[in-house]
Amino acid sequence: MMFVVRRLLLTIPILLLVSILTFSLIHMIPGDPARVILGQEATPEAYQALRTELGLDKPIVVQYFSWLGKVVTGDLGMSITDRIPVSELIKQRLPATVELTIGTFLVAILIAFPAGILAATRRGTWIDYTSTFTALGGMSIPSFWLAMMMIIYFAVENQWLPSSGYVSFFENPTQNLLAMILPCVATGLRESAVLMRMLRSSLLDVVNMDFIRTAKAKGLNEARTILGHALRNAMVPVVTTSGLMIAGLLGGLVITESIFSIPGFGRLIVESVFKRDYVTVQGAILVSAVLVVIVNLAVDILYAVIDPRIKSGKGAGE
Repeated sequence: MMFVVRRLLLTIPILLLVSILTFSLIHMIPGDPARVILGQEATPEAYQALRTELGLDKPIVVQYFSWLGKVVTGDLGMSITDRIPVSELIKQRLPATVELTIGTFLVAILIAFPAGILAATRRGTWIDYTSTFTALGGMSIPSFWLAMMMIIYFAVENQWLPSSGYVSFFENPTQNLLAMILPCVATGLRESAVLMRMLRSSLLDVVNMDFIRTAKAKGLNEARTILGHALRNAMVPVVTTSGLMIAGLLGGLVITESIFSIPGFGRLIVESVFKRDYVTVQGAILVSAVLVVIVNLAVDILYAVIDPRIKSGKGAGE
């Protein structure tokens, strides 16, 4: 319990620093939100009145602490362009990105684990070479190109799957799952290549350790040795890579979301930047930082589960 509490306490200064950097950088972007909303033909009186309403006439330090005070109470502010609460916009957009992230990660795991284990246990064989070559190819192919090729083949030419669009799972589960297949596979194939390479490398380090040779000497077959002993000890770097992957996907799927017309979290941030809706950008980035912190906390907890020495603060060699 104390392990989790310590990790949670460490997140407070991190989130505070993120809020300061986000607020400062957003206000450094050229352009005036009031001018964007009213247009160039607005009267000086209307322009000044809107700046006062938005609080833009106050010093930036005063604006920051005013915004931070509202954030602490759960109020992320009002979208400048859409005129609805930022929290409501995020609630509308975040579920699609979370679903796409989960689907992408599942595709990556389903491909990476069998391929990585086979490549490590059959080192130097055609299975290893094929898996390694495929992984390198997957890491080299841009996901947006693969997405467009999949749309052409599966949606346009054969009409097996929808080419774009998003329907909530709770509205139409079947349509939702069909619409998410192509984006999840297009993104997951590249991510699986990264995981597969990491798992193979980690397993190769573990299978040469003394306790693995001891297990084999006691008569354990290869499957029980790898799955029961080697795999768990090889998971720490894989968990690290997975955590970084999930954190990156939660805020970095804007290209996939754009190609498949998915109203996701990444598109919300990009659209808000172009519209100079700094309130939405600030709130969305802060929520993104919170999600990254949650993922990192989950990774730390998994570390302690996989290797209890991490929980007790001991080094790997103690």
